[in-house]
Amino acid sequence: MGDAQNEPKKEEGEKKVLHTYALVRFCDMVEEMRTEAMDLSANACEKHSTNNESAARMIKENMDKKFGPSWHAIVGEGYGFEISYEVKHLMYMYFGGNLAICVWKCS
Repeated sequence: MGDAQNEPKKEEGEKKVLHTYALVRFCDMVEEMRTEAMDLSANACEKHSTNNESAARMIKENMDKKFGPSWHAIVGEGYGFEISYEVKHLMYMYFGGNLAICVWKCS
């Protein structure tokens, strides 16, 4: 027996905003590496939209090929992190609204 009076009411026209573009939160990479990482991350998340682990693996493997080994990637929602990384080798961004992507190099 649900009571409809206790449910929160939404105002008309209230919408949830989802961004369909990449939104970089923090990045200290050089410009070439930054654009490559952003494009690669967006493509991986679009290709593997239902599997974050596969998207992270794709990002990591392609960054290893392009910029040398020891890259790491995390793709997901609602996580925090504290990492050690090489200076000029970290990017943290959002894609598709609430999907966060962290890419860094640590050797």
